[in-house]
Amino acid sequence: MLRFGVNYTPSSGWFHHWLDFDLDAVRADFAAIAGLGVDHVRVFPLWPVFQPNRGLVRPRAVEQLVSVVDAALEHGLDVQVDALQGHLSSFDFYPSWVQTWHRRNVFTDPDVVSGQVFYLRTLLEALRDRPNFLGMTLGNETNLLVESNPLTPREASRWLESLLAVCDETAPGLPHVHSEYDAVWYEDGHPFQPSHAAGLGAMTTVHSWVFNGTAQRYGPLSVESTHHAEYLVELARAWGTPGRPVWLQELGAAQPEISAADAPEFAERTLANVLTCEDLWGVTWWCSHDVDRALVDFPEREYDLGLLTTSGKAKPLGETVARIVAQARETPPSPVARTETLKLTGDRSTWGPGGAFFDEWMGLARDGVRAAIEVER
Repeated sequence: MLRFGVNYTPSSGWFHHWLDFDLDAVRADFAAIAGLGVDHVRVFPLWPVFQPNRGLVRPRAVEQLVSVVDAALEHGLDVQVDALQGHLSSFDFYPSWVQTWHRRNVFTDPDVVSGQVFYLRTLLEALRDRPNFLGMTLGNETNLLVESNPLTPREASRWLESLLAVCDETAPGLPHVHSEYDAVWYEDGHPFQPSHAAGLGAMTTVHSWVFNGTAQRYGPLSVESTHHAEYLVELARAWGTPGRPVWLQELGAAQPEISAADAPEFAERTLANVLTCEDLWGVTWWCSHDVDRALVDFPEREYDLGLLTTSGKAKPLGETVARIVAQARETPPSPVARTETLKLTGDRSTWGPGGAFFDEWMGLARDGVRAAIEVER
């Protein structure tokens, strides 16, 4: 069954809600989310809040996370937990023990990695028996941290493999994954590579955002913008083994590139395209609720990404997504016939917006041809 969900952004306090935790507010948020017809949420502990010292994962914070998972179950929602935040909505979050005078690389320092292992094990031991726990994502777009934490592709492999092994050992049988933003597919020399994305973890995750130059270059409702998520899924499928599931873990309509007026049509066309991909595990929209404008210093595009207002009312975008989800439940979409296959050529920079391979694939889409992608091995 194709899964539909939302990335949970708390309506009050954003992810700082962990500092002033209110379970009743979480329950109200989940009731509004369930009203959209989705079946899962992705939730985000803040690493420095949960593990303020390398030797301390706060028991009260873990209890609160478990109560969030249990509250989701009350509303028929499964939960995927992202552990190492890491990066969220343009902000980076580090515990103090990897900063200041004892600056440590979060990917390669043995002490930091041992702390991450302790943190993951603690969360997984608390969550693994919850019937609606979907599994762990190591962290949100952790490759955004590479500029201040440089590493090689081999070191990226070692970090991913070691932490995913901890997840599999501690909570076996669950789909534990990792996530990267699209530099993993589009940026030459980036240490996180397509083989990592499509070869490690139970599924390949992709994050589709058209403010990466796609909407600016081609237009908000262009073929390129409304097929971007499909293109990324097909790129991920090409790099994976046959039948490996792909999770469209983030998809959103960010202003000003996608206006509020255009957002419902963008969602309609994008989902119509991507839901025809084979091996698609599910789609998780970013995000559930808008960010309260009392919170300052966010990039403008972060405030109005929600399907719901901060009061829990469905926006036109939310109503559109809810309708599409209901239709897909009633009549599951069928995979489209991919009558042409393009062999992947060039460096990663040619696969992204403005690149030769990207434009070749999108040119076919403009002509009504839905192409598969083949990677020469």
